[in-house]
Amino acid sequence: MSRAEQPSRRTVLAAAVAAAVAGGAGPAAADAPADTPARTVDNRAWTTYADWRCGIADGTTAVAGTRPGIVIGTPAGTTDYTDPHTGRTARWEYATWTSPVHRLGVPATEVIASWNAHTPAGTWLQIELSGIYSDGTETPWYVMGRWAAGDQDIRRTSVDDQSDGRSSVWTDTFAIDDPASGLRLASYRLRLTLYRTPGTQSTPQVWRVGAMGSDVPDRFTVPASTPGLAQELAVPRYSQEIHVGQYPEYDNGGEAWCSPTSSQMIVEYWGGRLTPEQLAWVDPSFADPQVCHAARFTFDHQYDGCGNWPFNAAYAATFDGLQGVVTRLGSLTDLETLIAAGIPAITSQSFLEAELTGAGYGTAGHLMTVIGFTADGDVIANDPNSPSNEAVRRVYQRREWENIWLRTKRYNASGKVVSGTGGVCYLYFPADPTPSQRAALAAVGVR
Repeated sequence: MSRAEQPSRRTVLAAAVAAAVAGGAGPAAADAPADTPARTVDNRAWTTYADWRCGIADGTTAVAGTRPGIVIGTPAGTTDYTDPHTGRTARWEYATWTSPVHRLGVPATEVIASWNAHTPAGTWLQIELSGIYSDGTETPWYVMGRWAAGDQDIRRTSVDDQSDGRSSVWTDTFAIDDPASGLRLASYRLRLTLYRTPGTQSTPQVWRVGAMGSDVPDRFTVPASTPGLAQELAVPRYSQEIHVGQYPEYDNGGEAWCSPTSSQMIVEYWGGRLTPEQLAWVDPSFADPQVCHAARFTFDHQYDGCGNWPFNAAYAATFDGLQGVVTRLGSLTDLETLIAAGIPAITSQSFLEAELTGAGYGTAGHLMTVIGFTADGDVIANDPNSPSNEAVRRVYQRREWENIWLRTKRYNASGKVVSGTGGVCYLYFPADPTPSQRAALAAVGVR
């Protein structure tokens, strides 16, 4: 996050998506009773052994156990991949798994995929999405990410310049190009391709894959929610600002590391720790080397930044016993439900300095970690854009914070209408949630 109110790369990419979170005239709104808020988000994930068995496998095998998933069985074939960021060409064995068709309960203007996987050395994976529009025509197969937990085999990357003239992929987000036309994505399939070095027995293992489809009404302001919880979670506090100038090859250094810094806070809240061996590459004079590590291992070499939403969720899930998803929430009441169950959340928002009292900066895009609520209902956030770890804990006015997070449109410092995130957040939680955690997640649409 930059202190200045300047367009980030995501903001530029999202310019064509600004209207995509649009559309009070969308199908979901039309069918809802007048006194019931229309559903705006649809989450679907494949996580169980039965889920993995019902997909179409070509060379993959479903494995059971405490964390079911898919692995490479007998490879479907070999292929060459030239890494656009290194220029190296290598041959890989591959196998695929294609999900059943999921019909969206909310025909969508945007879809964001998430995945959780283990990719040992010599392996990586690709995730793609293909769908059916509301007029019955098909999208192409879109690449939603090429990913590995490490960076020794391929460079983790999104793929630009994907469009059929009706929809496009902007870094990590599928978006309908002209939502005002009424066109929506009615259903989709996901395809995983697992890769490994030929002749080896190594394999990626994917435990979770899914997507969040949404059709959020266009809005500059949102209705105020009623405070319902006073609770604060003991989440570690890390500042991105103490890393300014460190490892500029990763998104120009710490000043832009709001996303991985927030991710690391919640990973450690759940007990995730990095070993001295994992951190040995970091300059020993740097404080909080785990934040540098998070920046490196969330970095998207095409986006040229650490703010790829699914890459952050996938990073969190590389820690034992954790899973991560990207979704949208509808109100601070949703966040209160999660906090009450002990689940903090990472939220994405953009605002002018005058729109968030006490922040002391404006931003075209910034991630914070919500850790609780005061007795008055104000938001307690670990804001990584702080001068020190001690200064990270902030209290922000509920009404201001709710609006800058949930709106889809705003005015920037030049008075131009630009996009807001419409309630985007990352949720990291145990692979085996407690009953209360499971209920809270289900209440906000995540299973």
